[in-house]
Amino acid sequence: MKLWACCQDLDRARVTAWFLGIAGTFLLVGGLTWWVIQRTQPPGVDTVRAALRYQNLAELRAADHASLTTAGIIDANKGLYRIPITNAVALFLHLWQDPAAGRADLLARVEKATAKPPEVPSEYE
Repeated sequence: MKLWACCQDLDRARVTAWFLGIAGTFLLVGGLTWWVIQRTQPPGVDTVRAALRYQNLAELRAADHASLTTAGIIDANKGLYRIPITNAVALFLHLWQDPAAGRADLLARVEKATAKPPEVPSEYE
């Protein structure tokens, strides 16, 4: 009777060892397969394009921020200058206290900014 109990323990130990060995092998092969797929997968089709778009957007936002918060020259020949937006708002409120004068000033500024130089007549005319 004791001999049979000893054999049963050996069989259980052997079956457990086989089970753990097979399960470990499957886990190892599955893990290696997952690792190889992750390492060899090419980047998405639009990954490079998306990165370029994000970079362009960041540059555009930086340029917009700089143009809204700093003074600069737009066209020195026409006398057009850029002022910070906080100063522009204060100037707008000051000029538009009288709406008629503000409108006339605005129209004069638009005319000055969009005026084209006179055309040079053709030598054949």
